[in-house]
Amino acid sequence: MEKSRDILKQFWGYDAFRPLQEEIVDSAIYGHDTLAILPTGGGKSICFQVPGLALDGLTIVISPLIALMEDQVKNLRSRGIDAGLITSAMSYREIDITLDNARFGKTKFLYTSPERLKSDLFLERFKLMNIALIVVDEAHCISEWGHDFRPSYTEISETRKIHPNVPIIALTASATTRVQEDIIEKLKLKNVQKFAGSLERKNVHYSVIPTENKLKQVIDSCTKNNGVTGIVYCQTRKSVKAIVQQLRAHKLPAGLYHGGLNSEDRKYMLEHWMNDQLKIMVATNAFGMGIDKPDVRYVLHYEIPNNLEAYYQEAGRAGRDGNSANAIALWEQKDLEIMKDQLETKYPPIEKVKLVYHSVCNYLKVAIGSGQQETYNFDLVDFSKKFNISISDVFYALKILQLNENLHFTEKSFHPTRLKFAIGSSALYKFQVAHTVHNDLITLLTRSYPGIFDRFIRIDETEITKRLKLSKVKLDAQLKELEKYGVIDIQFQTHLPQITFLQERLPDDYLTIRNSIYNQRKKVEKDKLDGLIHYILTNKCRSQMIGEYFDSDVTKCGTCDVCKNEASSNHTFEELLAIIPTILPSTSEKISQQLLIERDLTQRVLHKLLLEEKIRLSEGEFVPF
Repeated sequence: MEKSRDILKQFWGYDAFRPLQEEIVDSAIYGHDTLAILPTGGGKSICFQVPGLALDGLTIVISPLIALMEDQVKNLRSRGIDAGLITSAMSYREIDITLDNARFGKTKFLYTSPERLKSDLFLERFKLMNIALIVVDEAHCISEWGHDFRPSYTEISETRKIHPNVPIIALTASATTRVQEDIIEKLKLKNVQKFAGSLERKNVHYSVIPTENKLKQVIDSCTKNNGVTGIVYCQTRKSVKAIVQQLRAHKLPAGLYHGGLNSEDRKYMLEHWMNDQLKIMVATNAFGMGIDKPDVRYVLHYEIPNNLEAYYQEAGRAGRDGNSANAIALWEQKDLEIMKDQLETKYPPIEKVKLVYHSVCNYLKVAIGSGQQETYNFDLVDFSKKFNISISDVFYALKILQLNENLHFTEKSFHPTRLKFAIGSSALYKFQVAHTVHNDLITLLTRSYPGIFDRFIRIDETEITKRLKLSKVKLDAQLKELEKYGVIDIQFQTHLPQITFLQERLPDDYLTIRNSIYNQRKKVEKDKLDGLIHYILTNKCRSQMIGEYFDSDVTKCGTCDVCKNEASSNHTFEELLAIIPTILPSTSEKISQQLLIERDLTQRVLHKLLLEEKIRLSEGEFVPF
């Protein structure tokens, strides 16, 4: 459609769509329910943003990730497109204003979480909105078989009862056949048009490397690739900090990125990585949402996520420019046991979950029968000490309570100060005349932040203190004074996690943890972990294994570690499983030399034999059991 191509050129500067994008865009514009499965880097956001601009009315975008929503809203506004956002961190007044802006046509895109769809305030305005398109991002979250199940997603279809003729477009980066069927069924998609991009990434070469020293392997790999762009993924912030420290000690320019950084540090790291001042980014999975750097030559997993969906998405950030790139996963024997232990840790006993719920309510002074849709800052460390419950148990109990839809838990992150003027420009002028002490601050805010009379705007307090030559304490005092006079509505910054109660506090005996949330979900996660371990240990083309997992036909790649070793060896993996025990005792190095096989292949065979307890390590040598 000519109109969609014109929009693409006008707002994004592209002359043509990527594969499948135009078909998905046209499907939505013509009013079809649409399921789009595009691998990481496939450009999913354009698939709904272009039709959202082409259609007459408001596009509602439902997403589970606040950081991704914030990133996309910021991106749209930078292109001159009016976009709004509703999150649990916002006050009732802030949400009220955002919904009014959406209702009366000032907003083209409204982003929100699925939990917010159920609030009376949202539903009341939603009925009155001119809705053109409903977008369900990260649609795999609707399926109990998906890797990030969110029960609130299953109720999204209720919105269609209010606007039955509005098309829905559901998007995800990866979904098995079972998950695809769940998405279509639970969203009640009608005559759905389905588009699925190929899982094959012929330019990305997968390797899974067993090692006895992952840290050394990371340093060696980054040194070997010094001068090109890469990502090192870790599962914890502690690992991120440790790896960065070691890389910098070896004079390698490494940045770090995780969910605990404040907005200034995140911006600094991202900008320096995007403009090549930092070649290596060491990060948790927080790094990736909205990140689209095409020349990433390698993605190195120091710690592998516990399911293939997450691994495939993270590895898929390599080689988006189509040029050769490597996805390297490192593992030690103990990693498999750690992942199994972590799965048990994620599911504390149900009685412990209930104890955490009632203790949190008491800590936040939420009375029985109250608290619904109220948000509280939550000091997890202080709570853990006062109630003598481990931080780990508290964290995972809150995650289960979130899945159980009792509350929404926003992990520790930085929420910057946001404000809007609560009075009009003429009333504000009169206030300035009568209160000249605030004149400089008010003038700076009105001139520096367009839209501050219409919606809540993030302010940069560091920049304001510099320009006004004020201390942070004095700036805060002035802002509180303006709030007291009713001149501004303001939400002050916080670094604390937040808890929003999705329903009123229940009496002690009334809280029930659903079986689908606990036992069934635990089994799903175990099955996914088993699938990942199978991927690590099995000697089969990596690309084909990923394809099989997602029920997709993928040809043998010829470039992964398995394919390369198979091509260079005189023996198959299965033959080596039988041969190696017969030539023991020996070391890994001697085995490689004796059988003329690559060291990586030797290591994989030895690890397999160790797991099957056919050999053991004794005084530096491998010996038969």
